[in-house]
Amino acid sequence: MRSSSTDSLTGSKPACPEDKNIEQHPCSGTGSVTVVGLGPGSSELLAPLAAQAIERCDVLVGYGTYMDLVPDALKQGKDHIVTGMKKELDRVNAAVDAACEGRDTVVISSGDSGIYGMSGLVLEVLEKRELLDDVTLNVIPGIPALAAGAALLGAPLMHDFAVISMSDLLTPWERIESRVSHAAAADFSLVIYNPRSKRRDWQLPKALELVREHRSPETPIGIVTSAFREKQQIQVTTLGEVKPEDIGMLSIVFIGNSQTRKVGNRILTPRGYADKYAMGK
Repeated sequence: MRSSSTDSLTGSKPACPEDKNIEQHPCSGTGSVTVVGLGPGSSELLAPLAAQAIERCDVLVGYGTYMDLVPDALKQGKDHIVTGMKKELDRVNAAVDAACEGRDTVVISSGDSGIYGMSGLVLEVLEKRELLDDVTLNVIPGIPALAAGAALLGAPLMHDFAVISMSDLLTPWERIESRVSHAAAADFSLVIYNPRSKRRDWQLPKALELVREHRSPETPIGIVTSAFREKQQIQVTTLGEVKPEDIGMLSIVFIGNSQTRKVGNRILTPRGYADKYAMGK
């Protein structure tokens, strides 16, 4: 297996945002960038088309933790570009550079690459570097974390829902707060990504306060941590009893709407069939 960093793959440091020559990088090859969603983490839930793309590529690019989710057999015989957190732009620029050299490159995300994943940044970089006509872009979907978590909880997302990230790294908190408040007022079920970290320990409690203005304390809440991974945890609680301090970055929080109820140890947000049809016994 060949492994290399972003600095050694092509023999030069990849372009960074402050690089004034970012748009002048030559692109004489006929390579491609394929953005792949790995799914929630289990190799059994990796889409066949995604596995095929990884198997065929010349260069595999990803965050270290997500690279560990790729089956070892698929990583053999290709160059790896691996970086840590907050190095997304470095990874994407290195991937585009590899494609410009004529190499077929795969950029991986967890879940689905189009939901808080890498496909948007790849497209932005291609646009910024004026390479939309030079580099072939493919996006392969994966099972998103919200779908994996919902499956483990039963049926919490059977009606309209909104997905909101608590991370204010790229989005101002005021905008996040407004979205939570308006979505709760509109009676959407809510899916909370990136709910809480050591540095961001107050946003989730504040969001729950906003939701309580529009929902009863009995509103079901589901918390799924590391869905379909080794340390998977599932908790069903209520808006009145939820403990934010027990929730971390690997968790996704599902908050029901006004019709959501517990069914045994599961959560159900009814679609409305019982109001329209005779359900019987």
